[in-house]
Amino acid sequence: MRAVGWPVAGVNPGLKGKMKVQLQLRRRVMIGLPRVEVRSLIFLVFLAVIGKEAMASARAPFPTPSPSPSATPATTPDNDPDSPGNEKRGSLIVAPIPINSPAFGYGLIVALGYVFKVDQKDTKSPASTLGAAGAFTSSGSRGLVLGGRLYFHENKYQTAFALGKGRANYDFYGIGRDPGSEGVAVEIEQSGAFVFGEFMRNVGKNIFIGPRYQYRQLKASRGDVTTPGGFEIPEIDLTSTTAALGVHVQRDLRDHNFYTRRGSLFDFKADFFAKAIGSNRNYQTYAISYSGYRSLSEKRVLAYRAMGCAVTRDAPFYDLCLFGTSSNLRGYTAGEFQDRRMFAGQIEFRQELRYRLGVVGFVGVGGVAPEVNKFQFKKLLPAAGVGLRFKLDKTNHINYRIDLGFGRSGPTLSMSVTEAF
Repeated sequence: MRAVGWPVAGVNPGLKGKMKVQLQLRRRVMIGLPRVEVRSLIFLVFLAVIGKEAMASARAPFPTPSPSPSATPATTPDNDPDSPGNEKRGSLIVAPIPINSPAFGYGLIVALGYVFKVDQKDTKSPASTLGAAGAFTSSGSRGLVLGGRLYFHENKYQTAFALGKGRANYDFYGIGRDPGSEGVAVEIEQSGAFVFGEFMRNVGKNIFIGPRYQYRQLKASRGDVTTPGGFEIPEIDLTSTTAALGVHVQRDLRDHNFYTRRGSLFDFKADFFAKAIGSNRNYQTYAISYSGYRSLSEKRVLAYRAMGCAVTRDAPFYDLCLFGTSSNLRGYTAGEFQDRRMFAGQIEFRQELRYRLGVVGFVGVGGVAPEVNKFQFKKLLPAAGVGLRFKLDKTNHINYRIDLGFGRSGPTLSMSVTEAF
């Protein structure tokens, strides 16, 4: 067996016979039911996933319905909104999300979010959110995340924070895999905890800029099953501590954060991991994205998104750019294709129907490579699919979504709350 610091792209011909049974067993599981996209098959993203739904609403205000003047009752001590106990402070959201994944097994993500105004007299700031999310699966993966995003001082400032702890057992497919080739999956067991925080200031025209910080302690090991020719965890990643200072720039021109009909969202993040602030290695990660929205009619929307990701050469395996996270390219299982460079683009048509229902159709394409000049046309990853929507909340147009995507590796099924982008 080769012990390497990075995953092995191919399979040793002399080991194919030994791997045949293992691959056939994996294939039988995958054929029985479309593979479920769980946003990530790595521990850090797993924690981010279970906190995402609880924190997604933090970016958007929950409009508070105002009663019509004709329906407004006369003010009395019993119904005076200024009287203590009569004003509704916020809204509670519960979002259960089932999991059925060959990587994680059967399980459930339960997210709770509380949406409220920091200052009831502040009419410019969006609503703030506090959230908690927990997850458990039959494979032994467990996780808990607490976090929130607060807007205050008439939308001049916003801050976000999160902390989490858990463990995840998942399959790691390596780096540099060619599309269409058999993947060499290695079982990884990972556990740890993290803290994250950022503070941003509105500098004008809905542009927020500010610093961010994250600290993580992780442990990783291979599972009981040894995969010939597979990935060997570098010694530096068996027990690691990473710490980073970064910057976040965002311009949000959307008319609504949960179901956008017009506008755009630009987002850029850069994180600098350094030994000087407690990390056990030096490296950087970058992510940039742009989403646009056009209203075609009252119930039809055309949405499109482009994104890019880059990490430096010394980045650990769990910080690689990979598909299957944040719906960057539906149709691929998270963790199958990853490298130090990645791009993706997709277009989605959204149609609202009667009885709280809606449908979508989407197409996209992406790719991964070790360097920008290494992208190849023959290795592009196309994707397409359809989705069903059910409106959980009419007032805020919060949808529960089910997407069936098709890529070069077969179908995937993803379920979540709010739109893919």
